[in-house]
Amino acid sequence: MHLILTGATGLVGSAVLDAMIKMTDVTKISIISRRPVQMAEAVNDPRVNVIIHKDFSHYDSELLNKVRDATGCVWALGISQSQVSKEEYVVITKDYALAAAKAFQTLPSLNLPETSPNPSSQQTALSNTSPATSSSAQKPFNFVYVSGLGATFQPGPFTATYSRVKGETELLLAEMRRQHPLFRASTMRPAYINYAAHDAIKPFVPKRPFLTRTMESLVGPVISLGISSMNSPTGPLGRFLTEMAMGRWDGELAKGKAPGFEQLEGGFTVVNNVGFRELKGLVLNG
Repeated sequence: MHLILTGATGLVGSAVLDAMIKMTDVTKISIISRRPVQMAEAVNDPRVNVIIHKDFSHYDSELLNKVRDATGCVWALGISQSQVSKEEYVVITKDYALAAAKAFQTLPSLNLPETSPNPSSQQTALSNTSPATSSSAQKPFNFVYVSGLGATFQPGPFTATYSRVKGETELLLAEMRRQHPLFRASTMRPAYINYAAHDAIKPFVPKRPFLTRTMESLVGPVISLGISSMNSPTGPLGRFLTEMAMGRWDGELAKGKAPGFEQLEGGFTVVNNVGFRELKGLVLNG
């Protein structure tokens, strides 16, 4: 199985990459990144291919050809609202994700109508396709958008930019899924990203801002020990996001109920942190 990953130099992306590398049924990992990925270089795994890409608002045919047989993506690219301007935050958080989602809908495995608008040309293409290629057609593509606690579909006058923009992005991805059922977008809203017990990624996690580190030292132990519903341990989280991209939780997500899950028209599922913890068996044991 060929999966795409973005945000691999960040905290969540590092956790996902670690999970993908450890899962032997992931046969190819395409990382789309602005710069080299230290973890990828350190593991030196032949399944990992880092595609250096500078403009996340545009995907040319050369890049798309490198991921043409991918069947899933974990979109972990993001940045703290406090590190950039409001305008930059919208571009990075919403515009980049939507541009990628739109581009990935043109991949051959989805076989969407707009990729072959002329029926006769589609028939010709199919007749020239080898049996191996034909058998791989019509596969769904799972696009997993890493959102966050606080994202909302109903912003008010005092709603934080983070919450509003994440919610807007989720709704637009949901609409894409409604229009193109083979493009199976979904979202996961982690809470407190806790990598205290995840030694494998610690050498590669970017240095956190001083204020963030201070807050983590104060809040982290409280959440880990006393508010487990808010805890998102990166080991299980990385594996869960990878499994979502592989389609392994599709049945459970479709049946999920509040408060762990939210269902939107067209099959788009929001997985809240309590839902993730329930599915991964973390409800009672952190």
